[in-house]
Amino acid sequence: MGCGWLGLPLAKSLIEEGNHIHGSTTSKNKLTELQNEGISSFMISLSERKIHGPIVDFLTDVEVLIINVPPKLSKANSQDYFSKMQLIHKAVVQSKIQKILFVSSTSVYGDISGTVTENTIAEPISESGRQLLASENLFRTTSKLQTSIIRFGGLIGDDRHPIYRLSGKKDLLNGNHPINLIHLKDCIGIIKAIINNDWWNEIFNGVYPYHPSKKDYYAIEAQKRKLRLPEYIHSKPSFGKKIASSKLIHVKLYDFNTSIQS
Repeated sequence: MGCGWLGLPLAKSLIEEGNHIHGSTTSKNKLTELQNEGISSFMISLSERKIHGPIVDFLTDVEVLIINVPPKLSKANSQDYFSKMQLIHKAVVQSKIQKILFVSSTSVYGDISGTVTENTIAEPISESGRQLLASENLFRTTSKLQTSIIRFGGLIGDDRHPIYRLSGKKDLLNGNHPINLIHLKDCIGIIKAIINNDWWNEIFNGVYPYHPSKKDYYAIEAQKRKLRLPEYIHSKPSFGKKIASSKLIHVKLYDFNTSIQS
């Protein structure tokens, strides 16, 4: 559910391994694009009170549902993301699906300082983080379902990097905080590993194990691309949080394949 920046290449990769994929989009124009990639496409959108589109058909004959619908909440957009997830949850419970992979975010950890593992208690401070955590728990506490949660850090890819947004900006805060990023290719790799190895009823942090300070990392990335350097405010050292993908690396022995160093 959700064939955007992550969902579409994920669907294509799963098809290459011989899987049959149902993919949802909110755009009528994108239906043909998905069909051309071999995806059985469905136009489905969510409001706070209703699912618009053929949700029953979308969920029929599905073994694993990957929920990849980001909150996209902001001061200008105060929609109730949790209400939308409740509607999806109700539809899933009424279907025959038992395995759920919920794509979440490290924002659920809030402003915790120090090393953060999957055992760290989530304490979200943003509205987006709070609604994501509530949505995680909604699926995790349903006994009928086998739900795994993947909490990704900042997403980067060949066509996406924070430095393009940060270049030339001044008076940025938290320059001493560590970065917590992950490449699109490893997002796909982790999701496929969870499905292929039946890693269900677990929580995973998905962050590449490389954590220089923001000011150092983004200065290097700007120089590589011949962009203006972002400027951080010089302040007292503060630690921030370093998201450790402890379970993937030390328990599941997952090998991160794509460096976040370009």
